[in-house]
Amino acid sequence: MQTVTLNNGVQMPILGFGVFQIPAEQTEQAVTNALAAGYRKFDTAASYENEEAVGHALAASGIPREELFVTTKLWAQDNPAEEHTRRAFETSVKKLGLDYLDLYLMHQPYGDVYGQWRAMQALHREGRIKAIGISNFYPDRVVDLVDHNDITPAVNQIEVHPFFQRAADQQINSERGIVIESWGSFAAGKNNLFTDPVLTEIGRAHGKSVPQVVLRWLIQRGIPVNAKSVSPERMKANLQVFDFELTPQEMDRIAGLDTGATLYFDHRDPAMVTWLGNRRTG
Repeated sequence: MQTVTLNNGVQMPILGFGVFQIPAEQTEQAVTNALAAGYRKFDTAASYENEEAVGHALAASGIPREELFVTTKLWAQDNPAEEHTRRAFETSVKKLGLDYLDLYLMHQPYGDVYGQWRAMQALHREGRIKAIGISNFYPDRVVDLVDHNDITPAVNQIEVHPFFQRAADQQINSERGIVIESWGSFAAGKNNLFTDPVLTEIGRAHGKSVPQVVLRWLIQRGIPVNAKSVSPERMKANLQVFDFELTPQEMDRIAGLDTGATLYFDHRDPAMVTWLGNRRTG
């Protein structure tokens, strides 16, 4: 497994397993299957409501804690944000059955972002979290957070796929020592991604599937990703992306698929800001 070095020296596997929208009752088996396939990096969130199931699978595996890389995410908190962030963190690690997190992300750029970040910085200094980061932050919010805080986020997890490639965002984050990590890497199959002629032709040239081409494209851009599947066969296939390399010409062809726009929703849309910023999760 390749790794990326975060800005504080932490090594993060470049390919992991995500559990977004996997029902809690299916998550434990999915994570168990992913562990058997060889995954050691796992990505969940308080808002996914399946942290406990992830924790059960990790504990049952018997795999040493130091061989695992576990990420979860903080949802927007009510005031006082620092106090509630600590409470949310303790709830998450208890559900996961862990003493520390490898990576803790602020899930959305809403609410008292600074109060939440102060609490996350404190938890990092106390050794409870190896690295802290953010998610869904556009460049303006990234720059503002970095310029007014002591610790620069290690990771910014954002929507990245062939139809929304975020090259400029990657550059701006990288200039500040932040690694962007992809969510929605397969675009949920939108724009007919799985049958796209360019991706299909490139895959055929390497004897690989479209999902494998997409994962390889992200990896060659230095973008970590968490692949999700409940199928053990697809879990294994998604790991088989380190035995081929896309040519510069193939990377250019994929670059030509970029529409420059989200396929989900705009985190800067006022109605969406109101909905997400006022939503609460246990």
